[in-house]
Amino acid sequence: MNTTDRRQWLKTMALGGGLTLMGGIPAMARMAPTPAPTWAGPAKLNANENPFGPSEAVRKAVADNMDAGCRYPFAYSRALVRAIAAKEEVPESCVVLTGGSTEGLKATGLVYGIDGGEIIAADPTFQALLTYAEYFGAYVHRVPLDNALGHDLEAMHRRVTSRTRLIFICNPNNPSGTLLNPGVLKDFISATEKQAVIFSDEAYYDFITEPDYPSMVSFVKAGHNVIVSKTFSKVYGLAGFRIGYLIARPDIARRLRDSLMANTNTLALIAAEAALKDDAFYQYSLVQNEKAKAHIYAALDNLGLPYIRSHTNFVFFKSGMEISDLIGKMTAKGVQIGRPFPPLTDWARISTGTMEDMKAFTQALQSIMA
Repeated sequence: MNTTDRRQWLKTMALGGGLTLMGGIPAMARMAPTPAPTWAGPAKLNANENPFGPSEAVRKAVADNMDAGCRYPFAYSRALVRAIAAKEEVPESCVVLTGGSTEGLKATGLVYGIDGGEIIAADPTFQALLTYAEYFGAYVHRVPLDNALGHDLEAMHRRVTSRTRLIFICNPNNPSGTLLNPGVLKDFISATEKQAVIFSDEAYYDFITEPDYPSMVSFVKAGHNVIVSKTFSKVYGLAGFRIGYLIARPDIARRLRDSLMANTNTLALIAAEAALKDDAFYQYSLVQNEKAKAHIYAALDNLGLPYIRSHTNFVFFKSGMEISDLIGKMTAKGVQIGRPFPPLTDWARISTGTMEDMKAFTQALQSIMA
């Protein structure tokens, strides 16, 4: 199933209510390609993880290659680079393997922020690149989100100066879950890329259900000043393995590769390669995510709490109380939720999880709001 067909299928099922019952899910997605999660602690809904991973195929690949744990990863990286290049339809020289997407973000922050480089970003958004750049002397222009909690690209464009080196765009955005209009985003990149490199963080790209929504990898293919970040931490369920990648023009990719600090490990490389081949688990994870979001939406509707319809594996909602207080109250009831995201300190981010997790969240929130 290609990307367009997958998104249309998910959208059709959502509109038809097909995600509310397992009986409405096609046979491929109904197969459970992994055992039920065995997490015994509180409902962990604070880190946007996929509780269904790693898949059975990944577990087997790692177990079968445990002897490789004594080997350095260099000999095992080429196979994954080749697989990613084929997936993204770019030359292998455009692929930079990283220890989770965070290492790629930090390396980029270092390269473009050091010695007073200016970086422009939305606020709030994912901070790893921005705060790391600030450690090395960067100045970050943080531009408030618009009224719909999306990127205000016009305001971001107005911040561009002769010292601007990078424009950071998290799309879909974390924590708001909003998605940029693809035409507007393309126009923005075309208007600004000669003045600064554009970084597109696409950690949640796989969860987008809009048909034909483009990855900014298309700009890399055309040779533009664009860097795209992706990860195996989300839909593939490999957050603990720490494996991600950047896609960039070869000359940019070389600079970023030279600035990596840790790289990744041999078993993570093997796990990621197996994950790319496991389409059944990929589809299963997407369906479970849609079911969980539908449950969250229904609970928030029942409580009359505003929220943003999400293009990710989390939902951002307005709780009406300081999030530091809500975090404490939810934790006391066995549910962990996302950290505060200033200045939106009365908004909460809740990750999707198992249906047991979702029920625990609903019961806890209803009790608190009552």
